[in-house]
Amino acid sequence: MSYFKVLGFNKEPFSTSPDPEFFYLSKAHETALTNILIEQRLKRGLSVILGDVGTGKTTLSRKLIQELREREDFIFHIILDPSFENEELLLTALVRNFDIDIGNKPSPTIVDMREALERFLFQKGVSENRIVTLIIDEAQKLNETSLEALRVLLNYETNEFKLLQLVLLGQLELYSKIMSIPNFFDRISFKYTLNPLDFNETREMVEFRIRQAGYKANMHLFLDDAISEIHQNSRGYPRQITMLCHKALTNMVLKNKVVVDVESIRELIENEKKTGWYRKDLILQKNNY
Repeated sequence: MSYFKVLGFNKEPFSTSPDPEFFYLSKAHETALTNILIEQRLKRGLSVILGDVGTGKTTLSRKLIQELREREDFIFHIILDPSFENEELLLTALVRNFDIDIGNKPSPTIVDMREALERFLFQKGVSENRIVTLIIDEAQKLNETSLEALRVLLNYETNEFKLLQLVLLGQLELYSKIMSIPNFFDRISFKYTLNPLDFNETREMVEFRIRQAGYKANMHLFLDDAISEIHQNSRGYPRQITMLCHKALTNMVLKNKVVVDVESIRELIENEKKTGWYRKDLILQKNNY
């Protein structure tokens, strides 16, 4: 039997899969999500979310998709790996994934695909009054050619609004790429940087995920001193918090303990240090740009 069944959970509380149902909305994540949705509804074009590895960008993108699915006037697609070598590959992916008709052209040119995309965006955005959204995760993988191609697509607009809504979520190196292309940076309507959680948010995240998993007992599984140790060693990074909590619960069951205390967390950390798996290079990002 899985440890989460033993503890009375319906689901695993600390899976690292980007399940939007287990996405804890910190103030920063809620700010990012709310503003992205506002930008989509107002059809303002380009939103950029930055964050270090493990700050919750991918799960935020899944939460955004969940929100868009509930709105019938949205057409959206997400690109998970935007490592396109050239503009042709990027445009081909967009034409295919948005199921755009390019006519009887077995080998369409870049111009053909641009024109097909423009017709599609105009048809959906103006004639049908729908919103077309493209979400790109791991956007730091976009090269300069792809960014320029996306800039061209953002030029498709009416007198009132942008025909394509673009959301980029990427690691911090995306910042320098964007800053090196002024006419791309100038098109950003909303920009935000996700930072690690503070202690209270870490505690809230742990409790939230436990309750989401179906835990109904009044007793806290994680004592406050354990949460403090988790926050200190994870530096507040949601992915690291999740992984450490999973290990702590597994260890609690194996040792027949009823709570996770500070000694349990310290023991796990010491074991990681001894085996060479403890990271010392997590970087705190404190300021939005």
